[in-house]
Amino acid sequence: MKLRIADDLALPLSAATQTFLVVGKRGSGKSSTATTLAEQLISAGISIAAIDPVDVWWGLKAGASGTREGGLDVYVFGGRHADLPLEPTAGVLLADVLVEHRINAIMVIREFSNREKARFIAEFAERLFQKNREVLHIFCEEAHETMPQNPYRGEEEMLGRMNRLWKLGRTSGIGMTAVTQRPASLNKNVTTQAEVLISHRLLAEQDIDAIDGWIKHHRQQDLRQQVLSTLAELKTGEAWFWAPDFPEDRPVGLRRVRVLLPATFDSRKTPEPGEKRKEPRSLARVDLEKIRSKMSATIEKAKRDDPATLRGEIARLQRQVRAAPVQLRPIEKIVRVPSITEAQARALEKVVTRLEKVVVSLRGASLVHALEVPPTPGRITIIKKPAIQTLPSVDGDLKMTRALGKGEQKVLCAVAQYGDTGVTREAVTVLTGYKRSSRDTYLQRLLQAGYVRQDGRRLYVTSEGVHDSRVNFEALPTGSDLRDYWLKHLPEGEKKILAVLVGAFPQMVERDMISEATGYKRSSRDTYLQRLRARELVAAEGTRVRAAGDLFS
Repeated sequence: MKLRIADDLALPLSAATQTFLVVGKRGSGKSSTATTLAEQLISAGISIAAIDPVDVWWGLKAGASGTREGGLDVYVFGGRHADLPLEPTAGVLLADVLVEHRINAIMVIREFSNREKARFIAEFAERLFQKNREVLHIFCEEAHETMPQNPYRGEEEMLGRMNRLWKLGRTSGIGMTAVTQRPASLNKNVTTQAEVLISHRLLAEQDIDAIDGWIKHHRQQDLRQQVLSTLAELKTGEAWFWAPDFPEDRPVGLRRVRVLLPATFDSRKTPEPGEKRKEPRSLARVDLEKIRSKMSATIEKAKRDDPATLRGEIARLQRQVRAAPVQLRPIEKIVRVPSITEAQARALEKVVTRLEKVVVSLRGASLVHALEVPPTPGRITIIKKPAIQTLPSVDGDLKMTRALGKGEQKVLCAVAQYGDTGVTREAVTVLTGYKRSSRDTYLQRLLQAGYVRQDGRRLYVTSEGVHDSRVNFEALPTGSDLRDYWLKHLPEGEKKILAVLVGAFPQMVERDMISEATGYKRSSRDTYLQRLRARELVAAEGTRVRAAGDLFS
């Protein structure tokens, strides 16, 4: 079976895992070309998904005449023709549905804000890269929106993960098509590394320069002038198809073709002045109940497997326990209660004995000469002189009597959040943002109070730390929320570098590649990396650097 793009051009099915760059000014036929390719893939039994910022891909669900006949089995998430709604937080869910159920999906993100779009795409791309193992082709309409050359603040992680999907997705069975009318605004890593170029009519000099960059990258200078000099004269639907290395055994090379029109409804057409847009009355039926049940099962499975959800549930139950009223048994008879219980008396004797040891120790150091504590239990008389201002803690068993400070509470919450698995000091720094000196000061106080214990390199919360009524255990951010926190609060230089490393995780990245991705010179780059290491947000091995694993726990 072949993928027929033009009357005189058919591609093997292996094109499904290639990367295509489809460019052209508005109205030149670029989106029509992408739709034809999508139709061919679906007809060949290959799953596709479209990221649609303009809400024009829904036409796949109707025939060319606008009737249900000829429409394809495609689910639309979000937009005016939605089969099911789409939320900005559903990136992981949509990736899981695609991977586990192999449906054809259109994801309309037109109504998302820039921040919502960045979150959805980043989580979708990350999950898809990690889990997908069967052939899947992703279409990115107006690709400069999701893979921009100059990302806005907050879009760095989205760009990094989409770049990785573009460069390495084939290892996970993923092919991609980037569709754009503004190739100059598309990230250069995407432009130059596309394996197949389909160029429709272009007029703007900067957009033609972007195509020239692709030609130079693929070392096709001998054909350069033939293409660049004719881009402005191409008719609608006509394009240069250029595949210098695909297929590997018999490359297509350079061809000027007229792309076949799509067989489905033209939902991309711009209405003429005074024209009322005609839309199909009925679209291809899809089994909504089937996909709803599949999505419900996927959601429940994700909740069961999500550590953050489990930790949040534990914290919620702990708060309920602390807030629950104490059930007192009714007193059946009147009894005389001593002013001090036997248990309290024994505890007081224990404290007196320890204070004696402290006094002996202090006297030996010539620090005190007039603190007298009787050696036997009974009435306690402490004679203080002005020379004594404070006493050190007797040992680690003495409990805190003052209120827990904000720093101690935050560190205690970080340790408690990891429960029986324990947590390293480095992870505490990443979770709380405290520098090493402050972190260790708070931990020392908690260790002395018996709220935290240490076993090897790991720290564990004790039952006394958990049940202290003065602690409000609210789960600190983890996973993507933790990464979002740091990318929002870090200074610009550190944030830009961390976004590159987060996008490449778990791979190590050469320092020179960081400079290439961020534009920072060596001195600035190393300064920002040193600050990130001080915050324990990155780990380095020689010239290679990686984001800290605690950001992905």
